[in-house]
Order: sequence, then structure tokens, then C-alpha cells
Amino acid sequence: MRDDVVIIGGGLAGSEAAWQAASSGARVTLHEMRPKEPTKAHKTGFLAELVCSNSLGSTDGGSAPGLLKEEMRRLNSLVIRVADEVRVPAGSALAVDRDQFSQKITQTLESHPNIRILREEIADVPADCVCIIATGPLTSDKLAAAIHRLTQSKHLYFFDAISPIIDADSINMDIVFRASRYDKGGADYLNCPMDEPTFNAFYDTMMAAEKVPPKEFEKNTPYFESCLPLEVMAERGRQTMLFGPLKPVGLDDPKTGTRPHAVVQLRAENRHGTCYNMVGFQTKLTYGEQKRVFRMIPGLEQAEFLRYGSVHRNTFINSPELLRNTLQLKTRGTAFFAGQLVGVEGYTESAAMGGLAGLNAARGLANLPLVTPPPTTAHGALLNYITTAEPKHFQPINTNFGLFPPLQDRVRDKEQKRARIVQRALEDFDGWRKTSGLS
Repeated sequence: MRDDVVIIGGGLAGSEAAWQAASSGARVTLHEMRPKEPTKAHKTGFLAELVCSNSLGSTDGGSAPGLLKEEMRRLNSLVIRVADEVRVPAGSALAVDRDQFSQKITQTLESHPNIRILREEIADVPADCVCIIATGPLTSDKLAAAIHRLTQSKHLYFFDAISPIIDADSINMDIVFRASRYDKGGADYLNCPMDEPTFNAFYDTMMAAEKVPPKEFEKNTPYFESCLPLEVMAERGRQTMLFGPLKPVGLDDPKTGTRPHAVVQLRAENRHGTCYNMVGFQTKLTYGEQKRVFRMIPGLEQAEFLRYGSVHRNTFINSPELLRNTLQLKTRGTAFFAGQLVGVEGYTESAAMGGLAGLNAARGLANLPLVTPPPTTAHGALLNYITTAEPKHFQPINTNFGLFPPLQDRVRDKEQKRARIVQRALEDFDGWRKTSGLS
């Protein structure tokens, strides 16, 4: 067994993993194929290059993304520290000068005495070392094939079709009704009934709404027929959705005693019932249009979207099937996964999972107990989701308050409830750091 932690991928997750592992005393070898082997999205050879937006999301201390950043600061995150240093004006968002950001992270890692950076493509997952795979959505074809073999191919995905998630408190329960189709499986779904005029207005508005154009490297990526974007399905005819995700068959509205013309189903996203997934609503509508169009659905007039839908090229594993809550592969304890590969969305979330993988890889190499943050924290809530979600319906996600366990006592005021969740999270996070020897 080699005496270093091997990290494959020098994006945000790999960079944070390298920093945390090296800061914990481990020797690290970081492999990044750029610039020798370019990708279709990156422009430079710097580590942690931001290929899309230059924003790492909200820093509002009362938000879930802001909480995650604060927890990362308390773990001495390199990504958040550098982001703070090269921040540019963007209101409450943590936006950065993207060139300075990637250059400073590269310089910091290159100068770390415990880190060696090799600019070469890795075509296989090494078996003779503690290894972190953090190659992200643009994983090379050779390594993707190796991950296929390692994870038994059926658990690796290359196209990401994501449905919106809605805060349960924003759903009008006076309009929706609980039921499963033909009463099979209990009243597991919330159902939003639509009469014919409402459906027709929804259809016409959606068809005219603005869509996100595909990136150049996505244009030839085929859709999965069983997971089409909603508007692509609708293009096949006005009635098509009525035989798909909006099918009303077997769903009689108990409030009226009749079958609606169409039904939008919402499926609980977690055991606590704090957030719901819009079943079959993967979409390429812009975020603003999703909010406008989907609020036309009865019961969702005031819907608060915890995650918007999207369809884009991605590579991620079915983490609930494959990973332990330490980010280790269940079938090979020396192999860790991190970043977008594990099923998280967003720069900060990817870096956070990289940080945890780096900490645990270093601890594993040193024969120390591995650690898992409490599910009441932002790190722990994300980790809990990606390792315990229903594998059949697993989709990548951003951090949001719907992932957190509910408070013991019911708090009706939304801002007060979120403030309490944040307070509990930081207290539990500090307690976890202390007991784990990380403070």
C-alpha cells in the first residue's frame, strides 16, 4: 500500500480534498490531466477553474448555502478562504474574480510541502492506495469506463435530468389531495388537480416559455426516452403529458369526487416530509420561467423552489447504492468519491464533499477513525441525503433547508425556524469538530 493519498481531479472538490488531506498531515499526489489533456469546457490549466458562473452562491447566514460556507470556514476550507480573498461585488452572493481564484488555489497547493501535482491523465482507478476520485461532470472517457467497471456500470449516469423540489410549507394543502394511483401504496403523493382550461393555459404558457440553450458539448448528448424534459414531451402533442407525468388515471379528487383532467404529482423528498419533488418535471426552462409557469399549477401558486429543474450533461454515481456515509465505496474501503460525482450540485457543495473525503482519506491512511458530521449540520444533511436517498429516484441536489431534520418543536415563522436550524447546526458542527479532534 502506498504511503500517500492519491487524488484524481483538480477541480474544486479535488483541490479541497488535497488541501484537507495535506493539512491533516498526509502526503498527497494530485493528478490533473489539464492542460495536457483539455476538456470541452475548461479554458486554462489552473486548478479549481470555474467553468460556468463566477458565483459560489449566497453568503446569507440565515440561508442553507450561507450555513454550508460558514461550516467550511470552521474547517479551514481553502476554497472558501480564497473566495473571500478575491471576492467581487455581488450583493449577498460570494462572487469571485475567477482568474485570481483559480490562480491562488493553484499556487497554494503547488507550494504545500505535502502535495505533489502530476499533470497527466489517469485511465484507471488505482487499487494499491487510498484514492479519491473527484473528476466531476467532464470525467474523461477512459476514467469513466474505469468507474463503470468499479461501480458495476448500472450505477453510473452520464446525463442529469433533475426535477424541481418545493418547500412543503409553501404548498397549498387546501387544494392538493393525498393519494396514490388506484390507492396502491397508501396516500404517498400530493396531487395537484387541473381542469381542462387550466391545463390548456399551462401547456400554452410552457410551450412559449424561454428555455436554456444546450452547451456546445451537450448538443449531441441524447435524452433518455424514459426521462425526457417536460417540454420535449409536450412538443409531441398537447395530449402527450396526459399519458405521462400528468396522467390522471386512478386519481380521483376526494374534494370533488371526480377525476381531474390532469394531475401533477409531488413525491416526498425525505422522511421528514419537509420538501417535495415534482414527479417527471425535469425541464430546460430557465429558472425564472419555471417559477412563473409552475406556479400556474393549482396548489403551487406560492411555491418556494428549493431546487429548480434542469437537464444537462453530468456524470455521477448512484451514491445511496454505492457509498458509505464516509464517502468510501462500500465494496472498496480505500476508494473515496467526492464532488459532483457523488450527486451534489453547485461549486460549494462539491468543495464541501471534497473536504470531507480529504479528511477521511487522511484519517484512513493514518489508521484513525473516520468521521461523519451530524445530519443536523449542512455537511451532514447533504451527506445523509446522498447516502440514504431512495436509489431508484436518486438525483443530484444543492444544499437546502428541506434536507435538514425538523426542529423538535414546531415553529411557524419561516425566518425564526431557519434561524433555529442554523443555530442548531453550528452548535452541533462545533461539537462534532471537538469530539473528532478537528478543532
